[in-house]
Amino acid sequence: MEIYLDRFITYLKIERNFSPRTLVSYKGDLRSFINFLKRENLDEINKIGRLQVRRFLAHLAGRNLEKSTIARKLSSIRSFFNYLAREKIISQNPTVYIPTPKRRKKMPSFLDLDEVGMLLELPDTTTLLGLRDRAILEVLYGSGLRVSELVSLGVGDIDLLGGMIRVKGKGSKERLVPIGEVGLSHIERYLKARQLHEKPGLSFHNLSYRKEPLFLNFRGSRLGARSINLLLQKYVKLASIKKGISPHTLRHTFATHLLDAGCDLRAVQEMLGHASLSTTQIYTHVTTERLKRVYRKYHPRA
Repeated sequence: MEIYLDRFITYLKIERNFSPRTLVSYKGDLRSFINFLKRENLDEINKIGRLQVRRFLAHLAGRNLEKSTIARKLSSIRSFFNYLAREKIISQNPTVYIPTPKRRKKMPSFLDLDEVGMLLELPDTTTLLGLRDRAILEVLYGSGLRVSELVSLGVGDIDLLGGMIRVKGKGSKERLVPIGEVGLSHIERYLKARQLHEKPGLSFHNLSYRKEPLFLNFRGSRLGARSINLLLQKYVKLASIKKGISPHTLRHTFATHLLDAGCDLRAVQEMLGHASLSTTQIYTHVTTERLKRVYRKYHPRA
């Protein structure tokens, strides 16, 4: 089992180009499954059938794990056995007829226009760090980037003339995302202030400079995801916004505001970097609920 697990992780890394975080997730899920089988005195791959997988799922349910966690572990196991069947190590996948636990759909939280406007105006743009924070908030809301994508940006990933950001998303897939004039102007202000602070006279078009991280901490190192969350919480507190807000909330807000304004769902999918349109469709539920409220409020026969 251990040998096949190592082969599978290598396959995901080299052939599927999965990110390190995804590989860790798969390995953890499968490791817990293998440990369970060992306690059941099962370590031969060909002896594992549907019954053993179901018993593992029941074991997880008995630990009161969330259905989403159980569903993720089953998905990892299913992918593992698909790989083994494709490599002809086993004759058939024992998970084929095992249904995935239904997940409780969580509606994504988002900010309204007034809340976003208030949040974006809070950083003190007379300081270098304030200019940086304003640019960060503008990019999160203006382009809908994941926080992992934001912190991995380099100076050269910003196309000032074309108004686009080159983003490396999940699975190291690259995409181009638009950034509006307002967001661009704040990125430019931050970079100009940073150049004056660090190396006066340095050009944006200098190749070595364009390879540097876009957002730096006060020590001059690349800003991390935790720091992004901390600075956001600081401004949320200053704005007295009571909702639970994370950097991902601004991503949800980006998508919701686009759809509310009539943007095509597939265009939003492309901008968010979703592999499947079904992932993006959760935002249509948000906008549909809003349409219903408006209808009930204003239509005479509602």
